[in-house]
Amino acid sequence: MSKHITERGAKQVRKAARKLNGRTKNIAGPSTNPATNLLIQDILLRSAGRLTRHTLEKGLLRRRYDAEQAHRIVKNRSMLQTLATYGVTKLATRSLPGALLVGGGLLAKTIYDRSFSSHEARREGDKDLAEQAKK
Repeated sequence: MSKHITERGAKQVRKAARKLNGRTKNIAGPSTNPATNLLIQDILLRSAGRLTRHTLEKGLLRRRYDAEQAHRIVKNRSMLQTLATYGVTKLATRSLPGALLVGGGLLAKTIYDRSFSSHEARREGDKDLAEQAKK
């Protein structure tokens, strides 16, 4: 049976860490408690991921909007939007069927959007983002 992709990734990280530090029973970190170290690492990784995601989103939006409007669009995302994207991401990363379902849904949405004229679709997207920036 095939291992989950995160299991394979964890194995690679473990092998690289062993090459650097040798085999050890400790989780690296400032605390002597491994649970605390894992919590610290989790918070750091999630924070770095969030900062990276927001930076990339603002950078992509700045190709079309000014810096202030891009900042407001990213900042004013609703809780429903945030939870929906989190849930869809979780579904897509947990299993191959989930990834196929999410990928198929994104493909269907793209095809649906392309069924409209490019000006009409762009105008609709601009309107949605302008409303989000006003909140």
